[in-house]
Amino acid sequence: MNNKEIIGLRRRPQLIAVGICIVSLVSLFLPLASVGGKTVSGIAAASSLGGLHLIAAILVVLTSTMGLFLLAKPSVKGARLWAACGAVETVSVAILLFASKKIFDSSDLLPGSFLVKDFGIGYWLLLITAFVGLYYAMAATKLSVGYIVLALMTVIWLFPILWIVLTSFRGESGYYVGYFIPRTFTLDNYKNLFTEGGPLPFARWWLNTFFVASISCVLNTLIVLITSFVLSRQRFQGRTLLMKAMMVIGMFPGFMSMIAVYNILKGMGMSQSLGALILVNVASSAMGYYICKGFMDTVPKAMDEAARIDGATNFTIFYKVMLPMAKPIVIYQLMGAFMGPWGDYIFPSLLLGDKQSSYTVAIGLKWLTDQQRIETYYTQFAAGAVLVSVPIVILFVMLQRYYVEGMSGAVKG
Repeated sequence: MNNKEIIGLRRRPQLIAVGICIVSLVSLFLPLASVGGKTVSGIAAASSLGGLHLIAAILVVLTSTMGLFLLAKPSVKGARLWAACGAVETVSVAILLFASKKIFDSSDLLPGSFLVKDFGIGYWLLLITAFVGLYYAMAATKLSVGYIVLALMTVIWLFPILWIVLTSFRGESGYYVGYFIPRTFTLDNYKNLFTEGGPLPFARWWLNTFFVASISCVLNTLIVLITSFVLSRQRFQGRTLLMKAMMVIGMFPGFMSMIAVYNILKGMGMSQSLGALILVNVASSAMGYYICKGFMDTVPKAMDEAARIDGATNFTIFYKVMLPMAKPIVIYQLMGAFMGPWGDYIFPSLLLGDKQSSYTVAIGLKWLTDQQRIETYYTQFAAGAVLVSVPIVILFVMLQRYYVEGMSGAVKG
């Protein structure tokens, strides 16, 4: 009977979810946190502190009660409402992980400073049962449990980003402070990055990075497009061997040749210069031809032949026929060619050495996190990290649709 569906509900997942809800109810009476030898349970925290702890406790009781009621009187609408209540409970319990530090420290319920490691078995059991119970509640109502997986992945992915953003507005200095939400918020971390004559030439670093990334992006894209057009449209002796050789060489990571490249550039008198970075970024760009070539191969050659009948040269075909058709892959290539130099750290750190005026943002931010500076500049490092991500986010939001179009080919039918 447990495997049968009762009025649109999966009975077995429903029973499991109710059992888990009962376990979460019991966890309220177990130790929630312990500091300095003093232990407090979830019920005690809810009654003494109120606020978020009280809301979470009420949601746990409500979810358990609804689960037991639905066992006696099953209902599809009621089960979906139960799952929704479970989702709100899960969110509130997850928020406790980040908010309890501030809540406990501002009260006298626990002595000393509270840290996440001070959570007791009651909280961790409550957190686990909240997610697992929601999973089975959604399974009982035939809702896609994939949403829970996606939600968990989103939280894991967004957590370090949210941490950096909040730290960039933190008024308290220092690297590790033991809490997630800042006690005071300020814009000084951003202002200090651009203070005229200050110790951090962040504006110079940002402009250096933008200059290198922009020039490298244009030259890289131009070389890749020309190479791809030639390999896609022209037939010459050794073409296949050349493509195979370029692909094999392109599979080797660039850092394998770092020392040799550095010595060559030093011999040319180009070390510790932005021009050296541009040259390094552009020199091997032709070996990334295969994606663009694959796109151009989807453009019918009949278009080339029609253009030649009208007297078009190879350059005219490339400029007036191929490029308009290849707009998605051009945008795709431009974005990829820009993001590479924008976030590169390995080659700039080798080539630029200790010439701080030529630093890119990646080296500058790393310089801020050295052992002797991290306690002083960590919040400014976070502000700089946020500012570095802004151009990439804007580019991606504006041009994200070209990623799909760039992979699907020029001609669809």
